[in-house]
Amino acid sequence: MLKMRDRDASADEESQTLEVARTSDNMCPLRDVLNRIGDKWSVLVVIELKAGKLRFSSLRRSIEGISQRMLAQTLRQLERDGMVERTVFPSVPVRVEYELTPLGLSLNEPLAAIAHWAESHLSVIQKARDAYDRSHRDAGVVATDA
Repeated sequence: MLKMRDRDASADEESQTLEVARTSDNMCPLRDVLNRIGDKWSVLVVIELKAGKLRFSSLRRSIEGISQRMLAQTLRQLERDGMVERTVFPSVPVRVEYELTPLGLSLNEPLAAIAHWAESHLSVIQKARDAYDRSHRDAGVVATDA
């Protein structure tokens, strides 16, 4: 069971915990959802679809570095999770549009907050990385971005 507690909370608040029951296969549902919405490609797709409907080819052109296969997989996963709606128009060739559902749109505020946090802490993070790299370079350890 995953428990999260605010360290600065009062005694009453400390007794209140967020508990997330694990499924029978020992997978935490919270982790599953965070893996999806925290995935690099999913975040970029949600950001691009924020403005409205896009066709697959337009979406692919707007996300630098994403392959056709990865975009298709990401869209399927987001559609399965109820965050993206896929609309097929019977034409030759078939036209497909993707748009965020209300659930997908609800991700925009938290993603904007994370982006703001990242931008405002970028210099501190870079200094920490530089210090880490300097201290580990002498030990022969090479740091890489994952």
